[in-house]
Amino acid sequence: MPRKRKRRNRVKRKCRLCEMKVDYIDYKNTSLLRDFLNDKAKIIPRRINGNCAKHQRMVKVAIKRARQMALLPYTKE
Repeated sequence: MPRKRKRRNRVKRKCRLCEMKVDYIDYKNTSLLRDFLNDKAKIIPRRINGNCAKHQRMVKVAIKRARQMALLPYTKE
């Protein structure tokens, strides 16, 4: 007879940028953008950082622009 597995109750994270009522993420705001990078300078996925889809796209574009302008690194080794 198969066993029933217990499900974990996951806490739904709120989008931090929605709570701050952010309309646009500027690529020059590197202090904010660094919060969305891990220690190897990769972009953290939205399932981990809790962003909504709209703000995650804005973060992605802003980080890529900041990298192009050499404000953020592509990689850290």
